[in-house]
Amino acid sequence: MKYILTSLLALTLFVSCNSNDDPKKTDYTVENEKEIVNYIAKNKLNAKRTDSGLYYVINEAGDGAQPTATSNVTVAYKGYYSNGSIFDQSKDAGISFELNQVIKGWTEGIPYFKVGGSGILLVPSHLGYGPFDYSSIPGGSVLIFDVKLISVN
Repeated sequence: MKYILTSLLALTLFVSCNSNDDPKKTDYTVENEKEIVNYIAKNKLNAKRTDSGLYYVINEAGDGAQPTATSNVTVAYKGYYSNGSIFDQSKDAGISFELNQVIKGWTEGIPYFKVGGSGILLVPSHLGYGPFDYSSIPGGSVLIFDVKLISVN
């Protein structure tokens, strides 16, 4: 009897350790793609999709310098979910940061703009915070950003 209980306990631990509830194993790619495509259709956006799954809209191309993925830039932005709820917003003067020190969606997306340019980045979770909660942002979230590239520093 003791052997059976030990075996059941070991089996229970093994099964629970291999659960699909592990956020590292959760893949939101299909759900995120559907959410983004629906948002684009609903809002009649002319968005382009990159090979990574990032979508971007250029509202104003800008006419200044164009950053690279390692540039230091100043960007004014508003970050929100597809339901319109804002989770973060800069001041109009923007904030400065290194593009290689932010989420992958920004590292890839901001270089599509030139200084003075503005538009929208639609970031699937694998280019954002992945399956993990970050601050008030739930894991697996699609992040949408209205961005304006103020300068390449």
